[in-house]
Amino acid sequence: MPRQVTAFSNATVKRLRSLRDKKHRKSEGLFLAEGLRIIAEARDSGRLPDIIAFSPEGAKHPLAAEIIAASEAAGGEAIETTPDILSKMSGKDNPQMLLGAYRQPDTALERIDRSTAPLWIVAQALRDPGNIGTILRTGDAVGAGGLILIDDCADPFSVEAVRASMGALFTQQIATARWEEFLPWLRSGPGQLAGTSLKATHDYLEAEYKQPCFLLIGNEQQGLPAAYEAECDLLVKIPMAGRADSLNAAVAAAVMAFAIRASWR
Repeated sequence: MPRQVTAFSNATVKRLRSLRDKKHRKSEGLFLAEGLRIIAEARDSGRLPDIIAFSPEGAKHPLAAEIIAASEAAGGEAIETTPDILSKMSGKDNPQMLLGAYRQPDTALERIDRSTAPLWIVAQALRDPGNIGTILRTGDAVGAGGLILIDDCADPFSVEAVRASMGALFTQQIATARWEEFLPWLRSGPGQLAGTSLKATHDYLEAEYKQPCFLLIGNEQQGLPAAYEAECDLLVKIPMAGRADSLNAAVAAAVMAFAIRASWR
């Protein structure tokens, strides 16, 4: 039976609220996801929250009620609370009516089985969690296996990244690694490393992409370091017709990912 929580000082409220901070996400091994759409996506991917908080209004939706019951049956904690307290936990003025705390998956590179998908997205030193979430959503849309984050990237389990992924965080595998660790792993099996660069001479629509293809996207400001470009099996560019010299990192990932898939038709 869900318990009712009406005090801001409640320990679980404080615990959920603390998950907005990377340090606490790491120590707890949990992250937040909000809204029925994302929580339903998680359930459909076989994931139920350890803790689910909801407003009385939120629990009225049949799908929400079903997920709350399933979470409790699986040993999770269910909390009915006020929109005000939900707002405190999510950090949003107009909070969703449903908030879940999920166990963070293992992001070790060894967990990636490259044979499970023809395309993988690799992003280097991405600073914007919104870009990471958007790239995860693109990965889901093109049927990629997942996202490998290289070097120091924003946290894919931050509230902003989870929100931007629209639930794709639960359908895509996520790995984190240093470049020095990623390269030997990549070369230990099949895989073409395809990077985007303003200096490339190859047009992205005329290149030949091999499976599995690892699409490498660079940092928002700097792009890829020269040493990383040198390791690519294929370096391509997306020609710009206007004044802009490049695209946003997440947009470039989407343009490239769909072009690669189209080339295999």
